[in-house]
Amino acid sequence: MTLKNQVQLITYPDSIGGNLKTLNNVLHNHFSDIFKGGVHILPPFPSSGDRGFAPLTYLEIEKEFGTWEDMKAIGENFDILVDLMVNHISMRSHYFQDFLEKGRASEYADLFITLDKLWEDGQPKQEDINKMFLRRKKPYSTFQIEETGEEETVWTTFGKTEPSEQIDLDVHSEKVKELLTEFFVNFSKNNIKIVRLDAVGYVIKKLGTSCFFVEPEIYQFLDWIKELADSLDIELLPEVHSHYSTQYKLADHGFWIYDFILPYTVLDTIMNKSSDNLYRYLNDRPEKQFTMLDCHDGVPVKPDMDDLIDTKEAREIVDICVERGSSLSLVLSDEHKSEDGFDVHQIRGTYYSLLNNDDDAYIVARAIQFFVPGIPQVYYVGLLAGENDVESVEKTGEGREINRHNFSLEEIDQSLEKEVVQRLLELIRFRNEYPAFNGEFKIKPSEKNEVCLAWEYGDKYCELFIDLSTNTTTIDYLNEFGQLVHDTI
Repeated sequence: MTLKNQVQLITYPDSIGGNLKTLNNVLHNHFSDIFKGGVHILPPFPSSGDRGFAPLTYLEIEKEFGTWEDMKAIGENFDILVDLMVNHISMRSHYFQDFLEKGRASEYADLFITLDKLWEDGQPKQEDINKMFLRRKKPYSTFQIEETGEEETVWTTFGKTEPSEQIDLDVHSEKVKELLTEFFVNFSKNNIKIVRLDAVGYVIKKLGTSCFFVEPEIYQFLDWIKELADSLDIELLPEVHSHYSTQYKLADHGFWIYDFILPYTVLDTIMNKSSDNLYRYLNDRPEKQFTMLDCHDGVPVKPDMDDLIDTKEAREIVDICVERGSSLSLVLSDEHKSEDGFDVHQIRGTYYSLLNNDDDAYIVARAIQFFVPGIPQVYYVGLLAGENDVESVEKTGEGREINRHNFSLEEIDQSLEKEVVQRLLELIRFRNEYPAFNGEFKIKPSEKNEVCLAWEYGDKYCELFIDLSTNTTTIDYLNEFGQLVHDTI
């Protein structure tokens, strides 16, 4: 399929009004001309944890959210993007529960990575684990098999519990390939247009490596799954948090990638009132990207920004964000921290709050995002200029809940009355409709405290000018009569 070069929404299935039916109604009533690029619906599948990211199956929709018919109804008017946690599946899935009952006799046993698939004697070696990019203190979990009473230890990259809720899949297994094929066929039947390969960087486990984005094996898997997706007219979006050079390799391989560098770079631009780092970045980046400022996690720092930032300067930005109410996700492995000990993985907070709830600064941020080449995504909290949800963090103990507030219909109506939200909607409409965004991107010379970006396509031209000293945003463009319009956003 051909992706639409227009703005997409990112939302949980229950974050805008409570379920998929209500989401569809809200989209029609308020945002029919806003999210012409589509809707990324964060995991709507039955799940045992991690707010949908520990799925039991992709063949069903969680009953509390609705049905596949509700998904198809949204898909009639908006291209839908869904996640496939290609690295893992829930401990409570039918597949793993059968393994827990029967052990190696289970028909699903080969879906999982028992440690003897890595170490011949099944005993983990610490010197191998020390080289790995860890997401938990140890990358495996031990379970007791019901029928035999024996213990089985399987690979578990993610998960906060012990044993983990998220069980890694063995992508070398034909059983896993059959399962993924079944999931993709079901997506196609239900009119899913784009699939995000969540945590795809972790799928290859190879001793002596970091077990993250292991080359060339990662490309062999990606080529296989791309062939599958192409056969069903589904576009893929690999999700990889890594050094930017890794992202660029994916782009060179022909894949869409996420612009995980932009969110921090925009913060830096606004907080330091300097376009130097932004311009340096824009002069050397792939254009085939999905751009974002906020998402269900946090603003990426390490390892995404490695070699692009000075850690002392980064610490200053991080400290400002913390002063404004943000929290931090930290790198666990000493080997993957900076030499000076800088260990910030992500900054957690709503993007509006990161900018101190400053309307003008927020519009500056979105204007930069929309003028940077790529398909822009706007997270639902950012759409409604949401502020940090500290109460939800305290209630759940989950730091990421700071930017995961569920909006009632009343709260949506109230948010739409905010001036900053109306300004944002105006900006999105311009990004969706103005033809020049399908043309040539230009970085215009400007002073250090200014940003000037432009697009040209045939007789259409638009130019964004930002004065960072005052956070003033203006757009000049040629209208349908060839007249120059000067618009302050």
